[in-house]
Amino acid sequence: MQATETKEPQVRFLESMAARLRIDSIRATTEAGSGHPTSCASAAEIMAALFFSVMRYDPSNPKKPNNDLFVLSKGHAAPILYAAWAEAGLFPVEHLLTLRRLDSDLEGHPTPALPFVDAATGSLGQGLSVAIGMALNAKRLERQDQRIFVLLGDGESAEGSVWEAAQLAAAYQLDNLCATVDINRLGQSQPTLWGHDLEAHQKRWEALGWQALTVDGHRVSELLQAYERFHGTSGKPTVILARTVKGRGFPGIEDKEGYHGRALDQSTAQAVIASLERLITLNAHPWKPNFPLETRPLRPASSAAGPDSEPIQPNYVPGGPAVATRRGFGDALAALASTDSRIVVLDGDVKNSTYTEEFAKVAPERFFECYIAEQNMLGVAMGLAARRKIPFAATFACFLSRAYDFIRMAAIGGLNIKLAGTHAGVSIGEDGASQMALEDLAMMTAQPGFTVLYPSDATSAWRATELLARHQGPSYLRLGRPASPILYSANERFAIGECKVLRKSAEDKVLIVAAGVTVHEALRAHEELRRRNIQTRVIDLFSIRPIDQGTLVEAAKAVGGRVITVEDHYRRGGVGDAVLEALAQERVEVHKLAISEIPHSGKPAELLDRYGISAAHILRKAESLAG
Repeated sequence: MQATETKEPQVRFLESMAARLRIDSIRATTEAGSGHPTSCASAAEIMAALFFSVMRYDPSNPKKPNNDLFVLSKGHAAPILYAAWAEAGLFPVEHLLTLRRLDSDLEGHPTPALPFVDAATGSLGQGLSVAIGMALNAKRLERQDQRIFVLLGDGESAEGSVWEAAQLAAAYQLDNLCATVDINRLGQSQPTLWGHDLEAHQKRWEALGWQALTVDGHRVSELLQAYERFHGTSGKPTVILARTVKGRGFPGIEDKEGYHGRALDQSTAQAVIASLERLITLNAHPWKPNFPLETRPLRPASSAAGPDSEPIQPNYVPGGPAVATRRGFGDALAALASTDSRIVVLDGDVKNSTYTEEFAKVAPERFFECYIAEQNMLGVAMGLAARRKIPFAATFACFLSRAYDFIRMAAIGGLNIKLAGTHAGVSIGEDGASQMALEDLAMMTAQPGFTVLYPSDATSAWRATELLARHQGPSYLRLGRPASPILYSANERFAIGECKVLRKSAEDKVLIVAAGVTVHEALRAHEELRRRNIQTRVIDLFSIRPIDQGTLVEAAKAVGGRVITVEDHYRRGGVGDAVLEALAQERVEVHKLAISEIPHSGKPAELLDRYGISAAHILRKAESLAG
C-alpha cells in the first residue's frame, strides 16, 4: 500500500478506477445482452481498492506462486473481476466485449479456464470455504507471507456453508484471510435477510471469532483503512462489512428492486456511461503494481511418484484375517504420507472410523480437522487443490450428499480433489437407512471428469488410494464398513479403467459383475453354481468410471450375452447402469440385482439377503439364465 502522504491522489485515482470498472461492466453486459451490472456496480470501490492498492500481485503473471490471492464468491459479478484484470493490463479491455460468448473464455461465472481463477464460483456460499483452503496452504503448509482475499455478497451470507467456513477460519486463527461482504441490501427477488443492518452482520461475525470492521463501501478512504487494520491484525481472520448500494452510479436504478441480473439496454447504458465518464481522472495518480514480496520459494511440487523413499507395501494376505476396505484406505494414506508432501487429509470428525487417523499420526501438520461440516470440508479441499496440493477428504459416504453442490463445482473447475466415502450400502448393518449411502455412485459418476473406484478388499483399497493420489482430476473412492476377506496379494497390479476377472472358464454360461462387498457374494454363488455344474464368469469391476468396456464386452460375448450385475446401491446410477452403458451396443440381456426400496436396520448378512443382493439371490438368477 502507498505511503500516507500520497493517500489523497491515491483515493482520487481509485475512485476514477471504480468508475472505469463500472463502465467496463456495463459495456460487457450490454454487449452480451445479459449479466449482472448492478451487482458489479456495488462492488466497484472494493475491487478498485483491492486490485489497485491493497493486493500484492504481478498483473502480468496471475499464476505467480506468491501472489496474493483473490476469490470472487459472488460469482455473478464476474464482469467486474474480468474488468479489474483487463485494467491491470493482463489482456485488452476490448476483450471484455466477448463476455458470455461461446468462443470466449469470459464465461458468465468464473472458471479456472482463466489463469486468474483458482476455483469455479457462481453457486453461492462456496468462496469462503475455498479461500480457507488457500489460507491454510499459505499459513500452515507453505509458511508464506501470502494473503487471501474473498468477496462475498450479503445475499449468499444466508447460506449455512458460509457460517461453517467462518467457524473453521477462526478456529485455525487464519489471520492471512480477509473476507469482504458487499452489503448492497438487495437479493435477486427481494431485500436480503438483514438488509443494511451492519450491526446485525457485525455481531454474527464477531461471535464466531472474527475481527469485523464496518465501512461505507463506496468511500475508498474507509476501505483502505480497514484493509490496513487487517494487515496489522494477528491471531484471527478479518471481515470487512461494506455498506453499498446496488446499481451505484446508475441514475434512476440505484438501490431499486427488479434490476438483478438485467443488462442495460443500449440507450440506458450510454446515458449511465456518460454520467460515469465525468468522474474519471485517471491521470491524477499513475498506477504502479504492488508486486509480491520476495520470500523464500514455495516448496516445489514433488514428482508423481514422490521422493526416492519406497512406499510401504500392503501386508494383507489372501486367506488371512478379514480387513475392512476403509482400513486399507487409512493404512495406504499413512504409507503415502512419507512419499509425497503434496498429500493432505481432511476429516469430518470420523477419523477413527475412516482410519484417516493413521495419516494424522505420521503427518499431523498435513491433517486438518473440519468437524461435522461437510460442505465446508469440500470447499477447503477445493482451495487446497487449487494451490497444487492433493487433498483427500473423507467421511461417511452418505454425508457427502450434503456437500454435493461443492462436488459439482469442483468438477466444473476440474480440481484435483480426492473424496473417500466409507460405510456405503446396506452392508453397514444396524445403523439404518439414514447412514446407508445408496446413491453415491450415481452422484459421482454423473459429474464429467470424475474418476470413481470401488475396491472389494483391503489390498485393492490400498492400491486404489495410491492410484488416485497419482491421478490428476476429481476422484471418488467408495469404501465399506465390514471386514472383508482378502482376495489380492500385495503384488497384484491395479489400474484405473481396468477390472479384474476372478473366475473364468471356456464353459461359462453367465457373467456376474460385482463391486465392493458384492464381489464376495458373487464368489460364494460361483462356487455353489460350480458344484451344480453351472459355470460362471466373475468380474470385480473395481473401476466404475472409467469402466473397462473391452473386458466387459469380451466376457459378455463369451457367455452368450447373459449378464448379472449385483451391487450394494440403489438400482439407478450404480454398477448396473455403468455396465449397461458399456454393453449398450452389444446383443446382451443384463439383469440388475440392486437395492430397490428404502432399507431397514439389521445384521449385514440379513440385509444383503433381504434386499436381494446376497449369494443366494445371485445363484437363483444365474440358474434361471443358464436354463
